[in-house]
Amino acid sequence: MSTDRSEERTPLVDLQCKAHTYPDGTVGMHEVDFSVYPDEVVALVGGNGAGKSTLLEHLNATLVPDKGELVVDGTAITEDNKAHARKAVGFVFQDADTQLVAPTVLDDVLFGLQNYGMAGEEAERRAREALATVDAAHLEDRVPHYLSGGEKRLVGLAGVLVLEPSVVVLDEPLAGLDPERSRLVADRIRQIHEEGISVVLSTHDLEFAAEVADRVCVMADGNVVGNGTPREVFYDDELLERANLHPPAAIRVARDAGLDTGARPVTEADLVALLSDRGAPSETIRAESLDGSSGD
Repeated sequence: MSTDRSEERTPLVDLQCKAHTYPDGTVGMHEVDFSVYPDEVVALVGGNGAGKSTLLEHLNATLVPDKGELVVDGTAITEDNKAHARKAVGFVFQDADTQLVAPTVLDDVLFGLQNYGMAGEEAERRAREALATVDAAHLEDRVPHYLSGGEKRLVGLAGVLVLEPSVVVLDEPLAGLDPERSRLVADRIRQIHEEGISVVLSTHDLEFAAEVADRVCVMADGNVVGNGTPREVFYDDELLERANLHPPAAIRVARDAGLDTGARPVTEADLVALLSDRGAPSETIRAESLDGSSGD
């Protein structure tokens, strides 16, 4: 299954990866054709070892294909211009500690600007604006490594936003976070998308993917095996089975309750709306959906 969302637009990022093999001989990806377009949120889903992190790390030239090409903002990326990819495509790693390097949060956000030759009051203004964008201005004097997991994720996000990228990439942005911190990070993702930045993220949380993504790409065995809107992907049982995934809770509850799923609810809000239209006991079904799990 594939949905063409290009509509003759030029992609911000275009990756053609015939193969990527790790030094130990493990094949990370093969025959991948992946693009990111303006004004979209793309979620990568798939089981462990499917290749999600490998694909993400190719988008800003952290990894490069053995065979293939990466084009960012119309520029083919080579060994000589990887900095272009890393400025245009901001990467927030799952382990935020890997990108927190300075003694204070403000210094950490300034680090990227200083690498590109910007210093002084203008750099500090942009760093503080980036922290304010992710609701982390109050952290600027804190020591990064003493922050909570969610706070570190927000500071890492500020550190890429300060470079004014066209695309932000997040590897498992909710991993290890409690529900409140997960909500805060999810809200910030929606906010930066509303400000015109495209977002690519990987996640095991299909409820989260259904909530935030315009497009879902399913990975299995190092390849993108399906691509479409959440309603297209999450109702494709054959595709989900191939990737060892279960549908989001809203779909499972709707089916278990014998509801007409012609409207294809994929989120809790969709399910509640469907139940409200039927005059069904939505509070009971909502509670059941909240207790569900993505099962992957």
